[in-house]
Amino acid sequence: MSLNWKIGFEIELMAPRGLSRQDLAELIAQQHDAGVRRVFHPQSEPSQVPGTPLFQNLTLGFEVIDQQGRLIARCVDDLTLQDDLDKTQKPKPGWYRIVSDDTRLLQLVNSQADPADSLTTVLKPIASLFSTYAEAGPGGMVRVADNTGNPIAIAAPLPGERERPCELITPPIDTNHGDRLEVLLSAARVLGFTIPAEGATHLHFDGIALCSAPVFANLVNLLWTHGENLKRLVGTNSRCRRLGMWDEELLVLINESDFRDLSWFDAKARLAKLELTKYCDFNLKNLIHPIPDKFTFEARIFPSFLHTQPLIEVAALMEAILRYAATASKISPTAPLQWKLESVQEFLKALPIAEHFRCVWLSRAASIG
Repeated sequence: MSLNWKIGFEIELMAPRGLSRQDLAELIAQQHDAGVRRVFHPQSEPSQVPGTPLFQNLTLGFEVIDQQGRLIARCVDDLTLQDDLDKTQKPKPGWYRIVSDDTRLLQLVNSQADPADSLTTVLKPIASLFSTYAEAGPGGMVRVADNTGNPIAIAAPLPGERERPCELITPPIDTNHGDRLEVLLSAARVLGFTIPAEGATHLHFDGIALCSAPVFANLVNLLWTHGENLKRLVGTNSRCRRLGMWDEELLVLINESDFRDLSWFDAKARLAKLELTKYCDFNLKNLIHPIPDKFTFEARIFPSFLHTQPLIEVAALMEAILRYAATASKISPTAPLQWKLESVQEFLKALPIAEHFRCVWLSRAASIG
């Protein structure tokens, strides 16, 4: 079972009651003679407040760091994981989140506050920056506002069982993918972690080989045509949140007569005019608006896994699709295909994929019928 692409894995899991994502990080650290440090993990969630569509969050996560200072894994929260939690439970002592309605202010908090601090003290450096003070509020909250009363950030106890969701994130892996994943997933199994009701796996493929207008156009056309069939083939979780296909204007843009002749710099400039979102089946945004350490193509359609073999199989399938896009001369746009076994088999047979993986997916397609 071998892969030949640098890939980062994000696997959504759920800790059993009484345990947390911190327990998984500590077991992984124990197995590697490594350390654990508490970190802030930024996330956004829909808001019920009129005029404020999103609340920005910093939640508590845990990084496993080896003795050379290298990242082994992150265990962080994922706010899309909701249905397995008993929200009537009391907050777990010592766990909190920081909320703001402005992502810039939250970045300021992230850079100045110490995630190792307690809820009551964590926002004191922020208050100092604004020459004000941290004010205690109802329910254990701590609020910081500026001198005119405008809110900066609120630290609040974590809602009941919010410590249980765990997105297990690896650094980019370029060799021995299976062995390295098995060490992490076996630790989750030992502790009794399970697959969440809304669980998914996101794969981040290094984007360097996709930095070409013709390759990018091939990839978009390929996934536009076969995307829905791929979701059925891999068993996309119907309860996953934040999925969906691209807006059709992307398809129109990449099939303009001159797009394939553009340099990657000019192609990116044209693509940047679109309002791309990461919350879709296949996230292209990191290729167009790269952020540090995440110049990737992200496939978000896969279910969650507790075992390594099926995870490697879906990664091999996606890797083959990327290689197909990179090596084909020109893939033309076609309307999304309906599921027909023959067309799915034809697509799988065309992919540059190892035969044992091809057999796995041909068998899976046949079992769907």
